[in-house]
Amino acid sequence: MGNEQKENSNKYSIIIPTYNERLNIALLVYLIFKHLPNVNFEIIVVDDGSPDGTQDIVKQLQSVYGEDRIPLRARPTKLGLGTAYIHGLKHASGNFVVIMDADLSHHPKYLPNFIKKQMETGADIVTGTRYVKGGGVHGWNLMRKLTSRGANVLAQTLLWPGVSDLTGSFRLYRKSVLEDVIGSCVSKGYVFQMEMIVRTTRKGYNIAEVPITFVDRVYGSSKLGGSEIVEYLKGLIYLLLTT
Repeated sequence: MGNEQKENSNKYSIIIPTYNERLNIALLVYLIFKHLPNVNFEIIVVDDGSPDGTQDIVKQLQSVYGEDRIPLRARPTKLGLGTAYIHGLKHASGNFVVIMDADLSHHPKYLPNFIKKQMETGADIVTGTRYVKGGGVHGWNLMRKLTSRGANVLAQTLLWPGVSDLTGSFRLYRKSVLEDVIGSCVSKGYVFQMEMIVRTTRKGYNIAEVPITFVDRVYGSSKLGGSEIVEYLKGLIYLLLTT
């Protein structure tokens, strides 16, 4: 009973950066509402000028769920993931912030697990991990699995962050912690998530993990380019020298 009251006193701002996610955003919003029936939350959509009509779909969703539940905070053009979170954070009214992808690779069914884990542990950050029992990846070929796993093992060996999944982007943050950490992050794209988690551990924040299964994007094309491994290694060297 105490837990229930505690949960109800928190508000969760779910920040979802979008670019050409017209085919995914409605289903994602529906699933979030389905899996968080008794939770106070808002879904902040940060759209970077999608030409596919993503914003039109979000406006239709606002007419169903209410503008206060799904604030649209659009930007004129593609400005990057890190700045999308900063932009969403400025508009967040919750005391906790969830970051997740719009492409359905992060299933909203895990959100109650994130909230429960945070309440049980008092953690400042709860991060979803593919690399513990109960977690995994669906829809990746062996090469991509090995690359991702190798990237995480390499980063753990060199940086010792104490977290099993450094490059995942499905996380719950105490809002004050996210505000504290995000300002000092300079990396872009793939490396940004890793820098965020390394900097939070360096600052001594408490991190908990929940297992998730990552599903390769359902509709649309992957935005990862062939240079991601080079960028990752450059980012790793930068973090080694600066943290």
